[in-house]
Amino acid sequence: MKKLENTQYFKLQSDQELKVGEVLQKVYQAMTEKGYDPVNQIVGYIMSGDPTYITSHKGARSLIMKVERDELVEELLRVYVEKTVKD
Repeated sequence: MKKLENTQYFKLQSDQELKVGEVLQKVYQAMTEKGYDPVNQIVGYIMSGDPTYITSHKGARSLIMKVERDELVEELLRVYVEKTVKD
């Protein structure tokens, strides 16, 4: 018999566990497939918060809305710095 004074933890595993970079890759691919300029559309979304900048194709709109916009900016800047800024 388990002790009733202990708290049980439940962790739901879902697509929310996708990393920000993976979300950006999936959204970028969906935008490209639909013929949009993914950079312009993602920037529009980040600046305005309006999800209609992102296509619903392949669930991209729902996916990007699961990530905070500041996390998107942070990931983009981190990757840019890692790839272009030299010590």
